[in-house]
Amino acid sequence: MIRPLTIIGLDPGLRHTGWGLIRQEGNRLSYVAAGRINPEPDLPMAARLYELARGLTAIVEQHRPDEAAIEETFVNKNPLSALKLGQARGAAMLALAQTGLTVSEYPANRVKQSVTGYGHADKNQIQAMMGILLPGSGKLAADAADALAVAVTHAHHRGLLQSSKAAG
Repeated sequence: MIRPLTIIGLDPGLRHTGWGLIRQEGNRLSYVAAGRINPEPDLPMAARLYELARGLTAIVEQHRPDEAAIEETFVNKNPLSALKLGQARGAAMLALAQTGLTVSEYPANRVKQSVTGYGHADKNQIQAMMGILLPGSGKLAADAADALAVAVTHAHHRGLLQSSKAAG
C-alpha cells in the first residue's frame, strides 16, 4: 500500500501569494485546500515579508504537508518587480524550510505544460484545468489555482526527482 502524501504548492508574490494543497495516493490526486496570503500593501517591506512567512507557517502547521513545491521566478522586464518577487519567494522558501519541508522548484512553463499540455497557457486555462483535475476545488483566485498547478506538477515529477537523486 502506498502511503498518501500531502503536497503544498506555492505561487509566490508580494501582493498575493497563492497556496494549494493536494493529496496524492498512487497516481490519484485530490483537492485538500487552497487560498491566498495577502500582506497589507501599506506595510513596510520587512513587515509584508513577515506577514507572508507567518501566514504560510500557519497553513503548514494546520495541514501538515509532506512535501512542498514553488514556482521559479519569472524573469521580468522590470528589475525592481523581479527583485520584489524574489524577496517574496525567498521569504516563502525560508518559511517552508523552517517547518522542515524540502522545497522543489519548477519553472512556470513546466507547470503550465504539466497541467494544460501547453507551456504558454494563460491564467484562465490554468483555473479551468484545476477545476477538471481537482474536483471540489471550486472557482479559485488565479494565484490559488496556479499554486495548485505547482503542487500537481510536483506530484507528476516527484518520482523523476527521486529516481535522479538515487542514481546520482
